Amino acid sequence: MNRISLLDALNSTGRSAETMNLSLVVTALLVSLAASYAAALMYRFFYENRGTGSQAYRAFPLLGIAITTLFICIQVSIPLSIGLIGSLSIIRFRTPIKEPEEVGFIMLVIAASVTAATFNFDILAGLYLLALASLFITRKARRLGFLKRDGLLVITMTDEGAGRLEELLELLKKNLRRLSVQSTSSREGITSVQITFSGLLTDATRLHNDVRSFSEAIRSMNVFLDRPGGMR
Repeated sequence: MNRISLLDALNSTGRSAETMNLSLVVTALLVSLAASYAAALMYRFFYENRGTGSQAYRAFPLLGIAITTLFICIQVSIPLSIGLIGSLSIIRFRTPIKEPEEVGFIMLVIAASVTAATFNFDILAGLYLLALASLFITRKARRLGFLKRDGLLVITMTDEGAGRLEELLELLKKNLRRLSVQSTSSREGITSVQITFSGLLTDATRLHNDVRSFSEAIRSMNVFLDRPGGMR
């Protein structure tokens, strides 16, 4: 059986050497690789220092060029594309995605790879400009307080100490940008106060020390973050 070159296969499907040749394929792969590195840099800049994650960005470069190659091959032959879909259906991701942002960035890499594979480089540039703008808008909105909840603060104290709750809230305002008392409960002489907050103006250690030194009536303080690393 004679080997069919990529160029012959493309020509057999109606594509000419002018519309797709080896140099164009290489260009698509290089553009996809550059776009994958750009996505990895955006992930590290906007999110890596705010959560644990699974460091999925390390797979972006290989993921990008692999998807681009697959979609270039799919354009060669319809039977080949059906076979690829069938073979790829057996792939399963065993490592759970720990951060919701990772889903968005993986989809961004996939979209960039498909766009590069179809040689729509202008659409790819527009996609990344819009993605970068949306990330900056999200960060700005968070700083302005539109996305205001970072976590939950639970403080337990004696019922006698609960009489100084207003003073405690004033102390917390020196450490937290925004806070709101959500609920209080009392049982067997112990009062529990639940406070949602946004923005840590100091560090977590100082916050703990300030609250514990506020009064001997304080029994415990627990901080529950909406996401790891959210107190920034």
